[in-house]
Formats: sequence, C-alpha cells, structure tokens
Amino acid sequence: MTRPSKRTVAETTDRLEAELRQAGATVFARIDYAQSAHDNGLELNPMVLILFGNPKAGTPLMARSPTIGVDLPLKFLAWQDGSGKVFISFNRADYLAHTLLPRHGITQMPELLNRGVDLADKISAAEDN
Repeated sequence: MTRPSKRTVAETTDRLEAELRQAGATVFARIDYAQSAHDNGLELNPMVLILFGNPKAGTPLMARSPTIGVDLPLKFLAWQDGSGKVFISFNRADYLAHTLLPRHGITQMPELLNRGVDLADKISAAEDN
C-alpha cells in the first residue's frame, strides 16, 4: 500500500515513529537510505525505513517458522519522488495473510500481528490529515 503524505520525509517519519510508540509498538530501527547514500558519495531522494512491531506478536511466529524473521518486523517506508511528493509505503494485512505468512508455512494471521497491521493502516491513513 502506498499513500501520499503532506509532510516532508523527516516530518512524516518523526510523526509515524511518535504515533507508533504512543500506540505501544516497539520501534526497532530507523534507516535513512538517503543519508547512507550521501555518506558514500551518492545521491538519493529522501527515503527512510522504520522497522516496528511487537515482540509478543513476532516471537511466537519466529519460533514456529524461523524463516519469517526475514520478513519481520513490520515496516513503513517514507520516500520522496522526483517531483518532490512524499509517500508512505507498507504491507497491508491482506498481503501478509495471503502471501507473506503462507510462504513461511503459517496459514492463519495471529491476532496480535493483525492488530499491528491494522495500527500501521490507521497511522498511515491519519498521516494525511
């Protein structure tokens, strides 16, 4: 899912991170791809990845199917296109339930993970306001 943001990438990620923490999610990392590119003499439009989740949801999934660790935690990507427009991209619940989880042998989306994805959807929708 990709949604527009009316803010800069920095403002968008600051707000997303604050709302995630306020909702009780753990923010594991914030990766600034553009800064990393700049540090290596390359150019990239602003782009920041936020890794977030809830160990109570992810740990049982990884214990059951360790390969799911390659796809967790949940992520928000805030990015700016060539015209200066900013967007938020993330995986929707239907994608996780029907594509991602089955490839790791998990046939039903656990309630805690479902709540985390619903939170991501709610936060990204609120970001437009």
